[in-house]
Amino acid sequence: MDWPDTDHGVFAISVAAQLCGLHPQTLRVYEREGLVDPDRSAGGTRLYSGRDVEKLRQIAALTDTGINIAGIKRVFELQDEVRRLKAQIQRMDTRIKKQTP
Repeated sequence: MDWPDTDHGVFAISVAAQLCGLHPQTLRVYEREGLVDPDRSAGGTRLYSGRDVEKLRQIAALTDTGINIAGIKRVFELQDEVRRLKAQIQRMDTRIKKQTP
């Protein structure tokens, strides 16, 4: 799903939970465990972004396959590492192309 601004928190916890098919308490658990970090309004209300909703959907899909929270954290760490390595390869490839006539 395309979101206008994927990083800006706009969804209250009840809406984000409904979009993910999860209970609001589950979202609080995931926040407490460090899996998501929603924005906060001036009054302290959680505001979930489109990116948060997509991540929550990914978490739900992983838990549906039997992966626990520790496993999900590891999956996210590995995904971040893959992204970092791909970016590094891209930078190196660009340098090599500049040096090769």
